[in-house]
Amino acid sequence: MKITSVLTLVILISFVACKKKNSPTPAVTINAGNDPNFKIVANNDGILSSLPKKVVVFDIPIYAASGVEDTKLLHAANIMAQYLDNNEDGQVDNPTVVETMKTNKAFLFMWKTEADMLSSPPAGYTGQDLGNDETVPAWHTNGHTGRFDAALEEVLHIITHAGYSKAYPQAFGEQTGSSIANAMDKARGGQFASIPASYPAGAWYTYDDATCNYSCMVTEYYYWALTSILEAQANRLSEIQQEWTLNTKAKMQAQDIAGYQLLTDTQYSFPTKLPDGTYKR
Repeated sequence: MKITSVLTLVILISFVACKKKNSPTPAVTINAGNDPNFKIVANNDGILSSLPKKVVVFDIPIYAASGVEDTKLLHAANIMAQYLDNNEDGQVDNPTVVETMKTNKAFLFMWKTEADMLSSPPAGYTGQDLGNDETVPAWHTNGHTGRFDAALEEVLHIITHAGYSKAYPQAFGEQTGSSIANAMDKARGGQFASIPASYPAGAWYTYDDATCNYSCMVTEYYYWALTSILEAQANRLSEIQQEWTLNTKAKMQAQDIAGYQLLTDTQYSFPTKLPDGTYKR
C-alpha cells in the first residue's frame, strides 16, 4: 500500500507576504449543515483563494475546494477536534501544541481533483492535504473495515508536524537525535538518511517511498505508532505489513517500548482514544 509522502504534501515556506490594511470581509455562512459544533463558511481570508470554503477548529483552518462534499469537510473538522480535545470537554488537551500550530500558520486543505492542488502556497504557512474521496466516514460505522479513513492520517500529520515536533523539538523533532527519531531508528533497524536497499531483519517499520526524506519518515512513524496504539490498524495487518507490523497496542507495548512510552507520556497529552468523527463537547 502506498501512503502519500508528507514530503510532497507538507508546505513550509518563510513568511514574506505583506498584509493588506483593509479589514477582511466578514465570513458568510454558506452551509449551516446539521453539525452542532462546526459551520462551513466562505473563505474570505485573502489566502488560498482557489479554496472557497472552510471550517475552523480551535483556530486551525480547514480549507476546501468547491467539489469537496460538505459532509467530508465536517468529518475532517470533527476528526481534528477529537485529536486536539480527546476528552471532548471543549478545551484543547495540549494548548502549547495548538499555539505552536497557530504560530506556524498550520492549515489542512481538502481537494476533490488534481486541479484543486496548490501550485503556489502562501508564504509562511504549513499545510497538509486531504482528498475528498479518501475521507471515509463510513469506516468508523462499519466496524473499522472497508476502505480506510485517511482523515485519521492526514489530520494527524499536520498536528504532529506543525505542532508537537515544533513545540517539543528534543522529544518530537523530525530530525536525527530527537527521542522520537531515535525510537524510529530502532524500528527501522538503523539510522538511514534515505531508503535502504533492504531493511535489516527484525525491523518493523519498513517504509519504502523513495520521495520520503528523514523528516518525512519521522512524520510517518508518528502516524503508524500512535494509530496502532489507538487500535486503528488492528484489522489492517494484511494491507500494511510491508510498511508496518506492530499494528496493535499490545504489539507496540511489547516491542516498540521507546515509541510507546513517548506517545503515552501523559505530560504531552496525546490522544488516548481513536477519533470517530463525532465530536461531542
